[in-house]
Amino acid sequence: MTSLQPARALAPLCALALVASTTLAQQPGTPGRPRQVVPMDPARAESLYVSPHPEDHPIANYARDMAFKARTDSILRDRSQGVMDFRKISYRSKVGDLDIPAYLWQPLSRRGPRGHAAMIWVHGGVHGNVDLGFFPFVREAIERGYVIIAPEYRGSTGYGAAFHNAIDYGGYEVDDVMTAYDWLVTNLPHVDPDRVGIMGWSHGGFITLHSVLRDQHPFKGAAAMVPVTNLVFRLGFKGPGYQRYFATQARVRGLPFEQPDLYIERSPLYKVPKLQIPLLVHVATNDEDVNFVEDQQLVWALRAQKPDLAETKIYMDPPGGHSFTHQMNRNLEIDGTPEQRDSWNRTWAFFEWILRPYQDRPLR
Repeated sequence: MTSLQPARALAPLCALALVASTTLAQQPGTPGRPRQVVPMDPARAESLYVSPHPEDHPIANYARDMAFKARTDSILRDRSQGVMDFRKISYRSKVGDLDIPAYLWQPLSRRGPRGHAAMIWVHGGVHGNVDLGFFPFVREAIERGYVIIAPEYRGSTGYGAAFHNAIDYGGYEVDDVMTAYDWLVTNLPHVDPDRVGIMGWSHGGFITLHSVLRDQHPFKGAAAMVPVTNLVFRLGFKGPGYQRYFATQARVRGLPFEQPDLYIERSPLYKVPKLQIPLLVHVATNDEDVNFVEDQQLVWALRAQKPDLAETKIYMDPPGGHSFTHQMNRNLEIDGTPEQRDSWNRTWAFFEWILRPYQDRPLR
């Protein structure tokens, strides 16, 4: 078994093999006939085993991730020069335990107090980070008058072992992201506190949904692109290889059948009735990461329960599948497929209707 350390992880499997060799599994028989004896398959038992112990799982290459992050930051800084104001900042999460790095992009020429709308953009990946794929879309957002902040919430790669392993899927990572709003309105007087939205992709869409389905939040509009929606379904659908990402978190040990209430609490699908602001959701039928059978649950729930607030669109087999909205070429330019253009045109129109980024509002 390549994904688990042998000392602890293989012990239960050895026990299973012993059981298999002494008391073979039995299949139900018919009355008057003995049951068929079938030996247990150790290889299958090994492939299904999901350890709840972090030490049983592979260690990430933290040095490589940090070097790659430094390279990404250098390229983003270079490409932003003369086009938009770029800074890397950090703030203390409202949870109180971690400093959260974040990328900040602003127009070179800024308006007066409350003159700009802003958005929090949330990257995807169970362990992901803000990458070069953000650049062309951030540039367009800045041209439209937005201030953009992109947090590297706990679990993001490129910040060492402790930060990587602090991942809290659907929990404190949401607080990390929402704290970006507090930083914006406290430190940037030209950001209008009443014109802040949030948008995320994949896992970032999952965080976006959680943010706006809380009882209290500051956002006026949100967009969740190909979002993770239902952990109870997702972990069963993806199987043990995927489940190993989730069984070892600090505050969530085990699988959905072991902690059903917690996994339901961390699945946005079950919180749809709490939606109180406009929400845009785009999904793809050929998505092989967040499979359509997962996302259609959210689409149907929103159409049934929140038809006046939710705008949903299903794209039929768009080029790129899961990443169809976020593709670019080697020159960091937008790829420009018809589906990508349509999705972004709808996204810009949605947020401009709600946040009015072109408006320079007088101080009230």
